[in-house]
Amino acid sequence: MEAGLHGNLMRSTDARPRVGIVHLGLGAFFRAHGAIYVAEAMQKSGGDWGIRAASLQSAGTRDALRPQGYAYVALEAGPAGDSAQIIEVIEDILVAPEDPAALIAAMADPGVKIVSLTVTEKGYCHQPATGALNLQHPDIVHDLAQPLPRSAIGFLVRALAARRAAGARPFTVLSCDNLPHNGAVVRGVVLEFARALDPALADWIAAEGRFPATMVDRIVPATKPEDLARVRAATGKVDAAPVIHEPFRQWVIEDDFVDALRPDFAAVGVQMVRDVAPFELMKLRMLNGTHSSLAYLGYLAGFETISDTVADAAFAGLAQRLWAREIIPVLTAPEGADLPAYAKALLARYQNPAIRHRCWQIAMDGSQKLPQRILGTLTEAETPCPGLALAVAAWMVYVAGTDEKGQPIEVKDPLAAELRLAATSADPVGALLSLRAVFSPEQAVALEGPLRAAHARLLALGAHAAVAEVMLQEA
Repeated sequence: MEAGLHGNLMRSTDARPRVGIVHLGLGAFFRAHGAIYVAEAMQKSGGDWGIRAASLQSAGTRDALRPQGYAYVALEAGPAGDSAQIIEVIEDILVAPEDPAALIAAMADPGVKIVSLTVTEKGYCHQPATGALNLQHPDIVHDLAQPLPRSAIGFLVRALAARRAAGARPFTVLSCDNLPHNGAVVRGVVLEFARALDPALADWIAAEGRFPATMVDRIVPATKPEDLARVRAATGKVDAAPVIHEPFRQWVIEDDFVDALRPDFAAVGVQMVRDVAPFELMKLRMLNGTHSSLAYLGYLAGFETISDTVADAAFAGLAQRLWAREIIPVLTAPEGADLPAYAKALLARYQNPAIRHRCWQIAMDGSQKLPQRILGTLTEAETPCPGLALAVAAWMVYVAGTDEKGQPIEVKDPLAAELRLAATSADPVGALLSLRAVFSPEQAVALEGPLRAAHARLLALGAHAAVAEVMLQEA
């Protein structure tokens, strides 16, 4: 487009579909992944699957998108350059703290067939080590006592209760978060919450509700101010809230929906399967496990992004070692999957210079992520895993809040204060291993020796030298 022709992004005047999906937690990931799949499924096969989204915290995304009619640009950043598409599937955005009753009413609408979630691991208000609902969580305590909730779990149950009271069918609850067995986890915490309110409600949800498991995959870095100029260059439009994503995408869904009502996902490349578990375990351990490992070690070594980190030969070698010698040996490949080929593709994705995924962003909420991403592999391995042990040790150093140059680290984690207290104690490894929200008693015993050794090497050598040392070790 010629200079001077830039204009504000506005939604087209095409007829809009009716709302069939309510989405909780409208972050960049869902807008760059699930929302695109839904939009493409409607383009391909029709259906009323418009999305009414909800922010459970702030009004920022709503306020940015509302003047644009909730349209936005999804910019694909590949090694060969950028390409863009305009996504027009979001019909409205609610902000839960402003009017929680309106969100319950939106979810209770019988025209809504699916309520999906991207609320991150901590949004499930569960104990990551056990999967059980944390009944002491302040939001859960509030939501059990008050009819207008704060938490995603509280909203789900109150809306399901409203549908039952009205004689309507339940909606399908579709978790799109990166945690193992996410369908079973959200079903479990919903039923625990519902049983605390009304055992008959819990029985109805258990019998009639559906909670399919999913596996989602696409790297979506946080949008930075300079990305707005990239969007203008690619589209000629001024977008206040675009999303940036890599070319790769994958969505695997257990095909188990209330009354079989869903968009035609298979028509646009979603893998509809009977068992998601092998796919999610592959992704959580091979992608998310190495992503977290590189994030903590890379941050401590002074790298800003994952692409910067793996541009260093020692860290690229570490990722390859983690896959070949520590992670793949304890995985069973999903049907049709080639794990070494998957690892090779992951490294290429990490090396994409157009995707600047900050180590600090990936390092957020480590207390919620490590049990699923790394600790399972460590405890199941039959041979030593010095690379993964070093990654957990790097997390232990990171949460103390000071980097190798003595500069403060802004640690974002629901347990940040507790982690810092433990990590700066006289025995940081022992204190952190005693946190049952992260480590089970069995894990604490099994991992104490390797983690103490890795932690000591990391403090003595620094992250870069410690990684180089691991690369010299034989499997």
